Amino acid sequence: MMGAVSTNHHRVQIGRGGVVSAAFWLAGVYLVIASAAQLPLDGPTATTIATLVFVAGGLPHGAYDIALLARSTGLRSGGLGLAVMAYIGVAATMSVLWLVTPVVALILFLIVAAIHFGEDWTMIDEPLLRMAAGTAIIAAPAIGHPATVAQLFVSMAGGPGGEVVAQAMIALAPVALLVTGVGIGVAWHEGAREWAAATALAILALIVMPPVAGFALFFVFLHSPRHIAAARTVLAGMSRTMWLATGAGMSAFAIGGWLVFATHVEGLPTDITAQAFQLLAAVALPHLLLSRWLERRLERRLELPSAVLRQT
Repeated sequence: MMGAVSTNHHRVQIGRGGVVSAAFWLAGVYLVIASAAQLPLDGPTATTIATLVFVAGGLPHGAYDIALLARSTGLRSGGLGLAVMAYIGVAATMSVLWLVTPVVALILFLIVAAIHFGEDWTMIDEPLLRMAAGTAIIAAPAIGHPATVAQLFVSMAGGPGGEVVAQAMIALAPVALLVTGVGIGVAWHEGAREWAAATALAILALIVMPPVAGFALFFVFLHSPRHIAAARTVLAGMSRTMWLATGAGMSAFAIGGWLVFATHVEGLPTDITAQAFQLLAAVALPHLLLSRWLERRLERRLELPSAVLRQT
């Protein structure tokens, strides 16, 4: 449920028409003013608020995976039920990994997140640039706040292995940021200038601002609106009431499922932010697998007419 399949493909010019929302710029200005006023954005209360923002504001953008699957495949109740069970099964497996091999789960989460965030760059054909852009989002906080990121990773991994992962992110950060700078230039040249500017601001915020606040800015106000817009296009026939109910209901289901899981097992971190990222990881893996499958299905549909014409 972490995102929605994109209806854009091959050099889409992102940045106009509402993809970069006004809310992103307003939230960015707020963080700049709050930082200039020396408000404690890294304090316990501010961190908890930022955590709630990226969970409550970020999860809904992926709450339409099942609806997108039903619309794209036309599965009936039996087949759709099996697909839903498989989706939940993958999420449950990722959740269990946090108990069995948390370091592996952390590494897998970071890889999935880098791939997923890189998918936003549909105006760029080069996979390396897209992957670097996704990695930069994760690695940027490790440069500006290495101790905070290490502490978060240690909490998520349940031991010193998390610090090793944090050090690896610090090592990757310069290359990822350099390549992403090239990607921003390409995006600007391709016409996605608002997107390029917004991404540059988001990465700068991730370096300068407290990591959770910077991530909330990117995830909720830049990344999520793009995927919500794409899902709304595909599900245009869904009523507004059903649309809102689906987003709220599926998000609540994911959060509720994690809370039930967390209260019945031992070994998860007590830190709410660490658990919030673990929840994000649990829903990210099935989303990535589903969105990639739907993307390939869409590509085959787009290529079919051309193939038919070549045969006639």
